[in-house]
Amino acid sequence: MFHSPIFLVFPFFLLVCFLLYWAGARHAYLKRPEVENGNPDAFEWHFFVPCRDEEAVVATTVDRLRTDHPRAHVWVIDDDSDDRTGAIVAGIGETDRRVHLVRRHRPEARQGKGAALNAAYDELNEYLAEDADRERVVVCVIDADGQLDPRALDRVSGPQGFGDPETGGVQVSVHMRNAEDPRPLGDRGRVRNAFARLLVRMQDMEFSVSNAGMQLLRGRTGSVGLGGNGQFTRLASLDRIAAAERRPWKRGALLEDYELGLHMILNGDRIAHIADTWVSQEGLPHGRRFLTQRTRWAQGNLQCVRYAPRIVSSRHYGGKGVLETLYTFLQPVAHIVTLALCALMFALLALSAVENGAGEAFGGMLALWPLVLGLALVSVTPFVLWGPVYRRERTPNRSLLVSLLWGLALWLYAYHLFPASARGLVRMLRGRNGWAKTRRNAELVTSGPTAIES
Repeated sequence: MFHSPIFLVFPFFLLVCFLLYWAGARHAYLKRPEVENGNPDAFEWHFFVPCRDEEAVVATTVDRLRTDHPRAHVWVIDDDSDDRTGAIVAGIGETDRRVHLVRRHRPEARQGKGAALNAAYDELNEYLAEDADRERVVVCVIDADGQLDPRALDRVSGPQGFGDPETGGVQVSVHMRNAEDPRPLGDRGRVRNAFARLLVRMQDMEFSVSNAGMQLLRGRTGSVGLGGNGQFTRLASLDRIAAAERRPWKRGALLEDYELGLHMILNGDRIAHIADTWVSQEGLPHGRRFLTQRTRWAQGNLQCVRYAPRIVSSRHYGGKGVLETLYTFLQPVAHIVTLALCALMFALLALSAVENGAGEAFGGMLALWPLVLGLALVSVTPFVLWGPVYRRERTPNRSLLVSLLWGLALWLYAYHLFPASARGLVRMLRGRNGWAKTRRNAELVTSGPTAIES
């Protein structure tokens, strides 16, 4: 029974795909070229900061952006907040003409991040002079708790970024700035804080080296994705998307950032990833909030599968780009199929135990233990090898042993993709596409979940 091809071939196929992708990502990260600075004064910079009930963090974010990037404009979109977000930004704007408040009100408000960004795009169009050189106007999306590297504009304006006229978008790396926080949960107990520290560390490791490696690999295949934080785009590129799609960002999309990147490439613009500059945000120390966030990402990824025919037929996607993008699209599908096969395997095992006895049923499985052990070792090793890379890049003061243990933890951490993908599929099948914001760490915790809408 367990020698059936479906139980043997499918795991091998997934493993081979994973190893090829991992090898390409790691090589791209370790062999990335040195980034050359450009002249940020050659461009006009506008930061879009979408906010909903962000009074806990918005003032710090705006002040940091204005201090570190004094020539840039900051556009804060208040998506009909119930707290003092709008009042705080309005007060800052009274003394700083480069801080702009975009007010939104229900029922138009609270229609998703994409709709909020489209509102800022409309306001920016009204603000700019008719003869503005829109090829030299750059929009950057920053999360309400985001902090951008003070050198970021130098990096993204260089030849690997907007210094190349064919570049329509640039994504920078993402770091978790609370990765060194010894007590992410404040007055909670030692065990809860230990779990929270590890969860935040894994998010930092995932974004700063593993995801950065994948993005640099995508740079070689022409399929770099845009993220929701640290996303730079030429205004002219947004105009081209708006002309084709009626608006730059998809309203109600759960991955409006990634979809924007797909549209940009489909329109012929290049997207670059620059790993040697960053935007920081707070990692989530709460397991429930984390799983909610990743469920949204998985559901958004599944929604993007509808773009597959356009990508396959597009002259702007090469063969490698098509393969990489389809691999990205199908990862949640692979997770769901794997879960289904596991459930089927255990069901068949239970039936065999009832019919033939537990000894015979489990004996068939035990006979495969060398194969299972080999698969486990090959699966775990790539994650472990990210540990020393992360240590070199982010935590050189930590020991090699600690970094290897972090790599092992990264392997266990990756299993969150399975329940997240399953939950995302269930939500999509039930037509549940609404989503509320994930509560910031600085906000007070109230009873019950707040991140998912029905």
